[in-house]
Amino acid sequence: MFRIGEFSKLTRVSVRMLRHYDQLGLLKPLRTDSSTGYRYYSADQLSRLNRIVALRDLGFSLEQIRGLLDDDLPSEQLLGMLKLKRAEIQQGMQAEQMKLARLEARIGQMDGQAGVTKFDVVVREIEPQLVATRREVAPDDDRITYMFEELERYVDRFNARADKPPLTIYHDPEYRDEDIDAEVGVPLTKPIPGTDEVRVVEMPRIAQAACVVHTGSYATIYQAYNALLNWIDANGYRMTGAIRKIYLGYSAEGLGFELPPTYLTKDSKQFVTELQLEIEKS
Repeated sequence: MFRIGEFSKLTRVSVRMLRHYDQLGLLKPLRTDSSTGYRYYSADQLSRLNRIVALRDLGFSLEQIRGLLDDDLPSEQLLGMLKLKRAEIQQGMQAEQMKLARLEARIGQMDGQAGVTKFDVVVREIEPQLVATRREVAPDDDRITYMFEELERYVDRFNARADKPPLTIYHDPEYRDEDIDAEVGVPLTKPIPGTDEVRVVEMPRIAQAACVVHTGSYATIYQAYNALLNWIDANGYRMTGAIRKIYLGYSAEGLGFELPPTYLTKDSKQFVTELQLEIEKS
């Protein structure tokens, strides 16, 4: 038999870990001296310890290893656990490769530029929400503002305005500054009647949306558009839906009634707008 220090040298497993395995019931000493407390191990225990070490090297937790040490464990069950661990590792590698690709794209964007880019793009899920919408081919942005005002007035009649930001959906396949196919939306707390001009719908969930936030006047929001499109291209995605503009900080004066104050501001420097674009891997 070997004392714990000798067994540690033989197996190249630290004394601390051997004691830890003992506490967890993974590898009990063959004998413990009742008077000195010394732990003794036998050569027959080497194969069990080697299995513990091998499974740890494969990424299994000690709790998982506990269930894999039974000599009567069917080989099919062990094979199944190994395949599950393989799938887990492959998924982790894929996630790390995606991180690396995003880093490479970010480095490429910053190469030759001073400082850090001001637009950070994130990918996230967009939850469905109930909205009232109005869609037109608007000659210009002033018409879109008018569409919002009329829609807000209509929703106010039913006391159904949710304390959430309004939005615009741009249905044109490319950027336009006139004859814009725009759909404005106002979030609702409850369903209300529709009209020839107003639709009441639940906007569907978006599984993956690339999102970027712009702060300040709308005059410079094109910079956020460009950053978003460049990021999508650099990271191997493609657009699969219309772009959404979410007004997280905006001005709404002269309506004749109060909107929820959470997202309102009078200072254009404090305007906050999020652009959302549904994407999928190319």
